[in-house]
Amino acid sequence: MELNLIIETLTQLDNYLKGAPSGGGNLDDFRLYLNQKAYEHENPRNLTEKFDLDVYDLENEIAKQVILLGRYSKQLIRKSLENHPALVNEDFTYLFRMMDYDSLTKMQLIEKNAHEKQTGIEIIKRLVKNGLFAESPDEHDKRSTRITVTPKGKKVFRESMQDITVVSKIMCGQLDTKEKEALLASLKKLNTFHHTVYCNFKNEDTAEILKLI
Repeated sequence: MELNLIIETLTQLDNYLKGAPSGGGNLDDFRLYLNQKAYEHENPRNLTEKFDLDVYDLENEIAKQVILLGRYSKQLIRKSLENHPALVNEDFTYLFRMMDYDSLTKMQLIEKNAHEKQTGIEIIKRLVKNGLFAESPDEHDKRSTRITVTPKGKKVFRESMQDITVVSKIMCGQLDTKEKEALLASLKKLNTFHHTVYCNFKNEDTAEILKLI
């Protein structure tokens, strides 16, 4: 048993060294290589066979990857914003969105971030409390409140944007330019579809939403 393990380890080490830069390679890189290989060998289709389920294998795997990317991005953004205590993950996305507009109503801003109303209201409250957003009555609709970015908010945005840019670079991993462009095109297409669902079909059940495909 130990001999087989040693042989397998040496085989993996040989494969790793063949692909490593000349003179490069260390234990941490080898560990990362093994983790990557283990992840690549996961096969979600085995679940279909194991449990005799009628599922959408390809779509399930895409959904899984999207969910994982979302979690990885939140961790990285949280780390990058450690030097900006006035912001947390979702706060930055709201501030980022508002930089494109002179003002928006609360609900316009919440919808642009695809949040539930109560979640969005709490985020906006926090940004107002921290002095990054200012509220004012809507001149055309007394029931609405408009949001603008304060000078402090613009300053925090500029200071934090560089850190977020680094996170964006990391999130794209080792994709080359063509892969990034192809991924961006696919993501835009997906988000266009889901924006339509969010705006017009959010109260429908999934069976009805499925008919849009």
